[in-house]
Amino acid sequence: MLSVQPKGKQKGCAGCNRKIKDRYLLKALDKYWHEDCLKCACCDCRLGEVGSTLYTKANLILCRRDYLRLFGTTGNCAACSKLIPAFEMVMRARDNVYHLDCFACQLCNQRFCVGDKFFLKNNMILCQMDYEEGQLNGSFETQVQ
Repeated sequence: MLSVQPKGKQKGCAGCNRKIKDRYLLKALDKYWHEDCLKCACCDCRLGEVGSTLYTKANLILCRRDYLRLFGTTGNCAACSKLIPAFEMVMRARDNVYHLDCFACQLCNQRFCVGDKFFLKNNMILCQMDYEEGQLNGSFETQVQ
């Protein structure tokens, strides 16, 4: 997104239509921008400082948080049943969505780290030890409905 402008060939800014005289310029949506001109239409944050991703919808240029706030969908956590705002980071397992803090073994409450195996059995998240123990003692026999 951030580019070094070649000397002698100034680009026009898509935001203010003035020439970009700065050494650095932003390229987004196949257009060039001053760092100060590429802003979120809602919160006015400078998108070049927020990250390398921007969102556009309904002729608006938005940061991730505002895009999700305006156009994302909220849902309920499969573990605690409380509302998860659209802009919040989540964990997913098949069709279930969880708060980051709720994504833990539902038997022993062990939190998962990156790379840990987890199992989804009877719509419950389980750590490997609890899953294997349930398999051995027959706790997870298929229930006919």
